[in-house]
Amino acid sequence: MVLDRPGSPLREAELPEPTPGPGQLLVRVQTCGVCRTDLHVFDGELTHPKLPLVLGHQIVGTVVGENRRVGIPWLGWTDGECRFCRSGRENLCDNARFTGYDLDGGYAEYTVVDERFCLPLPERYSGLEAAPLLCAGLIGYRSLRLTGDGERLGLYGFGASAHIIAQVARHEGRRVFAFTRPGDEEGQAFARELGAVWAGGSDERPPEELDAAIIFAPVGALVPLALRALAKGGSVVCAGIHMTDIPAFPYELLWEERVLRSVANLTRRDGEEFLALAPQVPVRTVVEAFALEQGRRLARGLGERRRGEWIDAVYTSAARSRRPSSPSATAAFRSARTPACASAITGR
Repeated sequence: MVLDRPGSPLREAELPEPTPGPGQLLVRVQTCGVCRTDLHVFDGELTHPKLPLVLGHQIVGTVVGENRRVGIPWLGWTDGECRFCRSGRENLCDNARFTGYDLDGGYAEYTVVDERFCLPLPERYSGLEAAPLLCAGLIGYRSLRLTGDGERLGLYGFGASAHIIAQVARHEGRRVFAFTRPGDEEGQAFARELGAVWAGGSDERPPEELDAAIIFAPVGALVPLALRALAKGGSVVCAGIHMTDIPAFPYELLWEERVLRSVANLTRRDGEEFLALAPQVPVRTVVEAFALEQGRRLARGLGERRRGEWIDAVYTSAARSRRPSSPSATAAFRSARTPACASAITGR
């Protein structure tokens, strides 16, 4: 499925099978997640994509000619030479290339990838279950690490990333406070099911101060709300790649050594650490499966998801589609030429 220009329908196309260059692998795509970042690219909010472009950066596939399954994340290449790469911050590389943005991604049957940027996947996860870990999980994990060791953690926007990271936080002994769209009782119930000690609307104050908060929703107005809920010395981490403008707020919300910071991309070390941790928790993802040829439906779904909590979606090999059982489910699209999995949805 090809994006020719921002806002245009995804176009079904027969493209030549990609040819791997030196150090690259040819990968047959089994599953590819659909991330909110794809929506930002689709809408033109990320302004310099390669066009035409094959979207998708939560890719699970098999190396052609090998019996090896790999995960392909957002970070697709770095130069290894800039000051960021040399100081262990390859996520900030000046010349980085990103899967499904600078490089063709996984809404396809085949893709090529720099072998150095592939990630090993835990055996216990199917392709459907593993795909959301590759961005929703990874960016959530990096965000969680940047919050420090605070016990009381607020998660603003209880969608794909939050429903994964809530499980990790609980595993680490933290208490989770979940914030959804006001009135989203189903989402709040799902958060409590995953162990949140409190769940309410983003316009509500939690019953106690927070040591840290992660904002997953791309809504700048949440920043002063999160700061207002924060205890002295706490941190607010903005996890999105794009956010609406942050409104002005009084300095007193930031004073007393509160910290406001963003997260940008990920490192290979993030991926290795999180994918080793996920089966220990164990992290459980909720997925919905669609066939690759239903890509036009995806374009409509991208627009629909603007109105609510974002749920990752995934292209996979299942020929049937079903609605998710939860507002925080992960949809999945599979290539019709690969075998269907036993269940198109992982239930709650």
